[in-house]
Amino acid sequence: MNKKKIKVVLCWHMHQPHYRDGLDGVYRLPWVYLHAIKDYSDMVWHLENCPEAKVVVNFAPVLLEQLDDYEQQMRAWLDNGAEMNDPLLNLVAGVTPIPKSAKEREEVVSVCQRAYAPTMINVLPHFRELLDMVRCNDSKEGLDNICVSYVNDQFFTDLLVWYHLAWMGMSVRETDYRVDALMDKKSHFTVEDQRTLMEIMTDCVASIIPRYKALMERGQIEISMTPYGHPIVPLLIDFASMRDALPDAPAPKYNGYPDGYERSKWHMEHGLKVYQQHFEAKPKGVWLSEGAISSAAVGLLDEYGFKWTASGEGVWRHSCEASCIDQHDYHSKRALYQPLQHGSQKCAMFFRDDGLSDMVGFQYKDWHPTDAANDFAQHMENIANFLGDKVEEHVVSVILDGENAWEYYFDNASHFLKEMYSKLSSHPRVEMTTFSEALESGAKIRHLPVLKSGSWVYGSFSTWIGDPDKNRGWDLLVEAKQCFDKVVKSEKLSAIDLQQATEQLAVCEGSDWFWWFGGYNPSDSVQDFDRLYRRHLKRLYQLLGETPPESLDIPISMGGGDMENAGTMRRN
Repeated sequence: MNKKKIKVVLCWHMHQPHYRDGLDGVYRLPWVYLHAIKDYSDMVWHLENCPEAKVVVNFAPVLLEQLDDYEQQMRAWLDNGAEMNDPLLNLVAGVTPIPKSAKEREEVVSVCQRAYAPTMINVLPHFRELLDMVRCNDSKEGLDNICVSYVNDQFFTDLLVWYHLAWMGMSVRETDYRVDALMDKKSHFTVEDQRTLMEIMTDCVASIIPRYKALMERGQIEISMTPYGHPIVPLLIDFASMRDALPDAPAPKYNGYPDGYERSKWHMEHGLKVYQQHFEAKPKGVWLSEGAISSAAVGLLDEYGFKWTASGEGVWRHSCEASCIDQHDYHSKRALYQPLQHGSQKCAMFFRDDGLSDMVGFQYKDWHPTDAANDFAQHMENIANFLGDKVEEHVVSVILDGENAWEYYFDNASHFLKEMYSKLSSHPRVEMTTFSEALESGAKIRHLPVLKSGSWVYGSFSTWIGDPDKNRGWDLLVEAKQCFDKVVKSEKLSAIDLQQATEQLAVCEGSDWFWWFGGYNPSDSVQDFDRLYRRHLKRLYQLLGETPPESLDIPISMGGGDMENAGTMRRN
């Protein structure tokens, strides 16, 4: 007799903030195209190689736009030599000459070490040797500036090529003979080699969205979205939503974000527009940025007819406690594996199993891939056995970042993901599915009387508000929005100027700026995002025809901490 199966949804969230500088249009950080050639390409490749596996993939619209932009710029350079808006791409392509000053050369070497060394640098001997060359004196401070000043231009060309080869996903390495040829050459890369590398990366970036779309059209994956600029919607709507989990934390000096509900609707509508341009469909579900939900935010999803959203286990716990959910169902997590509906709202809510999600995000990297996949599958079987005859009414939700965990695994988690998909898709007690299909195939929705506001991180909004630096970021944004409202009311902007200002405001409303503010994150990353955020705000004032306030010349946050995984991910 065949035993009943537990529904399992793996949801991979793909997101990068708006890295293009508001003032000069230059991409200040290269993570969109680097993650495209490594993670976005690998993740779709694993699914293509295991057609029986079903997952949900969430794309932030602002990422889709940047992928498009990179493809167009890279194609334009290949076709007619047009300079690109990314300094690192221009260097590796040979558009920008290798700098002559020691300081600029040191910066190139520094940039080419922005990768996790144990799995991305040290495993490539020729790359490692190049970096060792500029550490002549084993200086504790790292680079030896005398060595850097002596090495020739060919050294930097080779270093730049190897850095990009290190970021190549296993899918590209295993399927594109041109990558093998470059790796086999090892050194003394030529102008022709640089062009070949650019062709490889351009082809890869261009393939990303069509490949995911093809999997969606054949029913293997569900593609959901976030609101356009990745804002924390509950905070846009009401700063007081922070109080459910942070009753005593300091708040911004302003009581709330002006007209935040309408701004949230704009992000929803513009996000839908971008999604439909790329996938020619309407998403059935929304991962509200950072799984940040509140009653008002879920009500907004009802306005647009979305079937589902999701958040974290911390929100589930707080809400279950407030709702007096059956203690056995709460303590055993039985209720965690049921979609919930709040009050009279229609949108179903799924909640992430934090322990299982964090095993994938943080723990399994240290395991043998087969052991890790077997362990994960065993957890699914244990849950299925516990749920018994009611198992088919339940859903296990594993939700995490789809791009930042894999560099901490060897071979970009290729062996682990292959094993996990194979084990789960063939397991007699597991049904890999999507959130929408789970709702259509027997997942039983449970009523939730009280929904507490919070996010997937710690069940609170502490990552984005309630800290002096984060609050200052909000205050600067509120003041910019007040200026925006005043200028819009004056009707002095043309239709094009209004559109540009509105879209620039959306960039400033993104969650990532606030994520990085605070003393616990690495100082380099904090200062990168701090500077970019203030420049985006300055650009907004310029588009409004106003002089940016001097307050935007003062850094918001300096960082200085040493967070796990360089601060890109959080562990619950």
